[in-house]
Amino acid sequence: MTNYQMYIDGGFCDASDGGRFDSINPATGKVWATAPAATEADVDRAVTAARRAMDEGEWSEMTATGRGRLLFELADLMAENSEHLGSIETTDSGKLAVETRGQSAYVAEYYRYYAGLADKIQGSTLPMDKPDMHVFTTREPIGVVAGIVPWNAEMLLTATKAAPALAAGNAVVIKSSEDAPAPVLEFAKLVDRVGFPDGVFNLITGFGEPCGRALTSHPLVSRVAFTGGVDAARKVVANTAGNFAHLSLELGGKSPILVFNDADLEGAVNGAIAGNFGATGQSCVAGSRVLVQASIHDDFIRETVKRAEAVRIGDPLDESTQMGPLATEAQRDRIEAVVAESLDQGAVLHTGGRRPGGFDAGWYYEPTILGCPSQAIRSTRVELFGPVMSVIPFGTEDEGVALANDTEFGLGAGVFTRDVARAHRVAGAIRSGIVWVNTYRAISPIAPFGGFGQSGYGRESGIDAIYEYTRTKSVWINTSTQPMANPFVMR
Repeated sequence: MTNYQMYIDGGFCDASDGGRFDSINPATGKVWATAPAATEADVDRAVTAARRAMDEGEWSEMTATGRGRLLFELADLMAENSEHLGSIETTDSGKLAVETRGQSAYVAEYYRYYAGLADKIQGSTLPMDKPDMHVFTTREPIGVVAGIVPWNAEMLLTATKAAPALAAGNAVVIKSSEDAPAPVLEFAKLVDRVGFPDGVFNLITGFGEPCGRALTSHPLVSRVAFTGGVDAARKVVANTAGNFAHLSLELGGKSPILVFNDADLEGAVNGAIAGNFGATGQSCVAGSRVLVQASIHDDFIRETVKRAEAVRIGDPLDESTQMGPLATEAQRDRIEAVVAESLDQGAVLHTGGRRPGGFDAGWYYEPTILGCPSQAIRSTRVELFGPVMSVIPFGTEDEGVALANDTEFGLGAGVFTRDVARAHRVAGAIRSGIVWVNTYRAISPIAPFGGFGQSGYGRESGIDAIYEYTRTKSVWINTSTQPMANPFVMR
């Protein structure tokens, strides 16, 4: 049993009232670790420490280049410890070890990217319409940043918030998910080794109430970066009404993958498999609505079912496993309920739809493919966060685009076609923040990430994201040798 501690003001600590909660290994269904359940007092201590670090001491005086050096060092430590970090994430979340280890190493690139940008945040000189006025802008840190991250990609989603925030000179308080918090708690140990000044990086663990509410509504918090579900996001929006914190929301999705009849069928099948069964479907950009042009619909179903039934389900720590368990028992229960409802509504079960045999413990669910005559079927409308693919036929290009846009979400989309002109047309017509053409689920620190509609607002990653953690200041300097004119004498 591992009993983790939070990281506040440069030191590891328990909750002020001694409260703790269990973390369960999804592959076994057994408790393997515990973490502190932060109180409002713990939140206040973390935020106050962050504000103090910005107002006084080493961090407030450090050059941008100096901040970049610390982030480069952190990136190196992450890469060196990627095997360990990946193993912890797999144990805590059920994600495949081959994925988590590789992702931990790649997340280091996010810290390197923003480390390089730290001393390239520039203002500008303005060509003024008034004589004798020299006016320029500077970009200053926005303030204490609160980052709320979910369990399914905690290392990555911590990086997309903490890396640009720290590069811009802010101090951060990260709240990890109450489900699978261990990876970020291990990451805090690396932050401590780098030697960031006390209070610059803080990590708290706990529940939405009181921990999340206290953090997002704290009067000293100036910026909230939230990744999670729509219902929780509404509470975050309400919480920031009092402190007027600048807010970005990266929420869920019901992303479409459009497969046209001229597509490379193998590539399209691979894209649908990756978009639905990669990470056991537990991805905000899961391409769980697969729209297939009618003339190749049956061929697509046949090939995709073959691939789905060949997926090796097993222990996520086993290098040969291709799909592990769901992260929580509640997830599996919800997926089972939605699949049953969808079948009652007229969906056709092509494969899967049940718990696999041979597993006495753990929250496993088979790769599932549902044939759906329309988007009135329940599985096509709700984000399931599991390995369930809904396949819907369409006729013309316009019909496919209309189906793709028939959703309240708008995070990601995929387009499979050999027609370059069609690829551009459809990518432009789909209402989503990300469109992949002839690929799926590719990410990079260089490319912005975010959604439309119920998928949230604001962008993470890319150059522009670092400016989201700054405020612009205008400085006016009167260069005239004459005194300022009497304001009551009009000329």
